[in-house]
Order: sequence, then structure tokens, then C-alpha cells
Amino acid sequence: MKTNSFFNSIYFLCLALLSISLVSAQSDASFKEIEGKVIDATSNSPLIFADVTVSNSNISTVTNSDGEFLLKIPLSQTGESIIISYLGYQDKTIAIKDFKSHSKIALSPTYTALNPINITSTNLSARELVLETLKKKKSYIDRNTLMTAFYRETIKKRRKNASLSEAVVKIHKQPYSSYRNDHIELIKARKNTDYTKLDTIALKLQGGPFSNLYTDIIKYPEYIFSEEYINDYDFNYGESTQINSNLIYVVNFEPKKYLSTPLYYGKLYIDANTLALTSAVFSLNVENKELSSRMYIRKKPRKVDVYPTEASYRVNYRISNGKWHYAYSNISLTFKVNWKGKLFNSVYTLSSEMAITDWEVKDSKLASVRPQLLRPTTILTDKASGFSDPRFWGEYNIIEPEKSIESAIKKIQRQLKRT
Repeated sequence: MKTNSFFNSIYFLCLALLSISLVSAQSDASFKEIEGKVIDATSNSPLIFADVTVSNSNISTVTNSDGEFLLKIPLSQTGESIIISYLGYQDKTIAIKDFKSHSKIALSPTYTALNPINITSTNLSARELVLETLKKKKSYIDRNTLMTAFYRETIKKRRKNASLSEAVVKIHKQPYSSYRNDHIELIKARKNTDYTKLDTIALKLQGGPFSNLYTDIIKYPEYIFSEEYINDYDFNYGESTQINSNLIYVVNFEPKKYLSTPLYYGKLYIDANTLALTSAVFSLNVENKELSSRMYIRKKPRKVDVYPTEASYRVNYRISNGKWHYAYSNISLTFKVNWKGKLFNSVYTLSSEMAITDWEVKDSKLASVRPQLLRPTTILTDKASGFSDPRFWGEYNIIEPEKSIESAIKKIQRQLKRT
């Protein structure tokens, strides 16, 4: 059987704790904090994963599942504007000095008619377009870059939060044309796990931030569209869309019908001008319980059967100075846990997301930061103290927590006060 497991590996351990060193230094730099909500101008519904960037800079964040965002801007750049963009909508630019906090920012859908001829005029089949996109490394950042990113992972037992981890990391991103792997340096982190909700089993999300980093299909195509797997997929054109006024090709992909191996299916969004991948949304076919379980489960108690019921992924790219780069990804995995001899099963959802909040071209040497570098097999340690400090993240930009996570943080704070 082919094995193309990637992004996440799950350990089901009996209350085993692993630790890593944490750096908790905090900067005193001054900044302006703004927050708002991005909505559809027609329906007033929240726009999830919208890009929020500061003009003439690489500072950015994304909206959460409620369409909300929070952005910390250095005082030296408060004369700039924020730009909000979303697939299928017109961009909106607002001067920071005119921005009113807690504002609702309405984006209007792009209604420009798209002629089907736009698709066929490329003279490329859907498959050929994908192959061309995977080869176009020059459309992406071709220098060593140091990226600041915010990472969050949660574990829920059914609908109740059982574990919450957050971290600020520095990604030592290698040029897209290079075969060298990226490195991740840990800056700050906090975690709290309520093991009473995990049936004496601790779910360990191995890989942490690396799991999300590996969704960068252009940097790591081997996990889906390697030479070995590319022939296992069928590709066809979907209905095109736009980002602002730029045409975006939509390519659907799915495994060939006769294959029983768990493979991925979804959509690729490709910029018509640069043929760069702007985003991808895809899932794993988990119908084959035994094979899909092997892909994710690295260790579990012998008396437990564990298998995934859903595995969904998203990756977004952003363009700056004519070059594209990895900007955001999220992963959602749902598992059923059956104890042998027990009548009822447990359902766990493991979610993680990572957003690039700033970056700079920097040929930095790793020697000085090696003690802080994470390994791809790293599991974030349990450390709850940061949840009691409202200034824990300082000037670092984060993804605004959704309502359920906000409730979990408040509960953690109450628990810490009692102890």
C-alpha cells in the first residue's frame, strides 16, 4: 500500500507528558491595536479566513470563524492603510487613522461575468495547468525569509474543549526553488489540557506547527502531487472566480475511481496571470477505515480502536512585491475512539491553524537559535501560566480567538485563580 501520510500524526498515550524549553521574553515596543469584523455586504454573514494586511509592510492576520480580527500595528506604520481581501470579493482599503475599532467591514462580491473561453484560452488541460503551477517556483519568494507566525491547536471531545495550545514561532523559510526544508524556532507558547475530559487518554498532536507548514503544497508537493501520486488523480476545471479584479482558475481534483488507497480530493485556486497557487481546499477520503487509520495513528493502547472520520485541510498564499508565499493554513481531523468492551465510543476533533503575521528577507544563521528549534516530531508541552496574563502575547499578532476558544480561555483563567 502506498503511504502518503502527512501534516499530522496522532499519539494516543496514557497521560504521558513531553516537554520542550520555552522562551518567554516579551518586547516593550509600542503599537496600535485595532479590531473589527469582516462581513458579506449582501448577507451580513461573516467572511472566514479573509486576509487583513497593512499596506507597505508584511504585517498581516486573518479573520477567525466569526469573521473577526485583531491587528497590532507599530506606531511607525499607523500612517498606512489596512487592506482586506477575500476570494470572490472586491478588496477594501481603509486608512488606519480613519479606522474605528469594532467596525464591521462589508466586502462586495465580484459580479464581473466570466466567460468560459477564459479557461480554454490557456491551451492547457486542467492536469497540465496543475503541473505548470507546481513547476513555477519563480513566482514565489526566492530568498531566505524569517517569518513570524501564530499557531493554535485545540482538541475537543465532542463539543467540549479539552486542550488548547498557542504559540508564536519564527519560520526560517528556505527559498521555494531550494530543496532544503524549513526550520521553526519557538518564541513563546502556552498550553492547557483537561485530562479528565480525555477518558484517561492524552491525545498528542505530533508535529505541532510543522503539520501546518507542510500544507504548503508548492514547497512540499511530495505529500500530495509527487511524481508517484500525480497519476492517481483526475483533474477538471470548475467555475472560475476572482480576487479583486484578477481572474482565478478553479481546478477540481479527485482520486481515480478504481483506487482504494486513501487519497485527497478538493479544489486548487490558481492565479491566471502568474499561474501561482493562491489557495487550496482539500480532504482525505477516509472511507477505508483500516488504511486511513494507519496514516494518522502512530501509537495507541492495545484495547482501543481509533480511526478518522474526517480530515480537512486549507492553505492560503499571499502576494507581496510580485512574489507569492505561504500565508495561512488550517487542519481539522475528527476521530472515533472505541474501547473494546465499552458500549459507547468517543469522538475527538483536533484542529490546528497557523498564520504568517510578518516576515522579512533575512539570510539568518541557525547556529545561534538551535536550542529553540523545534523538531518535526515535537509535541508542545503543558504550560498554562500564560492564560492568566492578558499581555502575554505583547506586540505579536495572533488570530483572534473564536467564541468557543474565548470561553475556554476564560475557564482556564478561573481555574488558575482558584489554584
